[in-house]
Amino acid sequence: MPMFVGVVAGTVLAALLVLIGLFKLMWRVAEPNEALIISGSKHRLEGLEEGMGFRIVTGRGTLVLPGVQAVRKLSLDLNQTELHVDCVTHQGIPLKVRGVVIFKVGDDFVSIANAARRFLDQQKLMAERVHTVFAGHLRAIVGGLTVEDMIRDREKLTGQARAACGTEMEKLGLIVDSLQIHEIEDPTGYIKNLSAPHTAAVRRDARIAQAQADRLATEAEQQAFARMAEATRDSEILKAGYQAEQDKAAATARQAGPLAEAGARQEVVVQETRVAELEAQRREQQLQADVRKPADAKAYEQRTLADAERDARMSVAEAKARETRASGEAEAAATQAKGLAEAEALRAKGLAEAEAIKARAAALAENQEAVVAQQLAENWPEIVRAGASAFGNVDNMVLLNGADGMADLFAKALTMGGTGLGLARQLLASMNQNGTSPVNGATVPVPKVPVNSAQKVQVDET
Repeated sequence: MPMFVGVVAGTVLAALLVLIGLFKLMWRVAEPNEALIISGSKHRLEGLEEGMGFRIVTGRGTLVLPGVQAVRKLSLDLNQTELHVDCVTHQGIPLKVRGVVIFKVGDDFVSIANAARRFLDQQKLMAERVHTVFAGHLRAIVGGLTVEDMIRDREKLTGQARAACGTEMEKLGLIVDSLQIHEIEDPTGYIKNLSAPHTAAVRRDARIAQAQADRLATEAEQQAFARMAEATRDSEILKAGYQAEQDKAAATARQAGPLAEAGARQEVVVQETRVAELEAQRREQQLQADVRKPADAKAYEQRTLADAERDARMSVAEAKARETRASGEAEAAATQAKGLAEAEALRAKGLAEAEAIKARAAALAENQEAVVAQQLAENWPEIVRAGASAFGNVDNMVLLNGADGMADLFAKALTMGGTGLGLARQLLASMNQNGTSPVNGATVPVPKVPVNSAQKVQVDET
């Protein structure tokens, strides 16, 4: 299956390439300066007879069937031909006319068709054919004109030549863009002789004009010399008058010199005085700016700082005074409250102790054993601590007989506690007989068993 797909794809690709090749082979494009002449089929174009046997394509592309249709190109570019024509005028004077004709194939289909029928295989012969056409018509036109007409009005010659050749050029499918007559040669010298009288007249008029110009120039020179002499005289007179005025002005200047110098000196003094005044004003202003204003500013700054410092000290003092006053008042109030509280506390404590003593006395009177037991129970930790302090300096303790020795030790401690209880009862009885009561919190003496701190006891676990 993949092989089949590959074969199909190759076939399609080959077909596309063949189609592209055929299209490129069949497709023809006409350039802007050319026309394609396609023959091999009948076509109808506007202005042309039916079935002329070829097709014209300009400025676009078209398909051409190879082997069935033939395509050729017709140039639409400009062409030119030089005219060298030997002519004879109406007066029988031989002339040679030199010019140039610029032409091209017309852009319409009729002109292209006419040019294709005549020049398709002979496009290089167009210039020769055009030269032949224009040469014949120029000879005919020049034969009806005089030399004077041709010299005076070349545009007439050019217009007649274009008009005479227009019909024939249209039949050839060509149009004339420009026709210029450059030169008309005269091998017989007619034109030169024709100009001789005019040349002589021109020369004569030139000589007469030169003579008149020389005369006028001489008269002008004489008048100029006279005016120069008159001007010299007037100049001398004016110079003398100017010299007199100069001498008078010099004398006046010599007399006025000291006065002018004094006036100038006075003006200098006035200006110097003015300058001194301005300098003094400038110095005063500079002094004001450099000394007085900074001093005033400094003094103002010091006064402002002093006032601010004084106000700050006053504010601080007032704040301290208010703080001290408030603190004293608070302390006094606190002391008063504290004293009142302590007095109330002492009063309450005294009342409580009195009530407690009264209650204890009543309880002791009724049941001394219960009171003693209560006292011992309340102070039992202190009693045990006091009994244990006797062993505080013992480093090593050796108990004999193992557990039996430990039991004997505790039994002795309990015996000591019982002894203490008997002593307490006796103390209470004696105090009761003396009419006194035990004080709350009294310490009951506990008998101590002396123990040597250096004594060591061996414990026999057996």
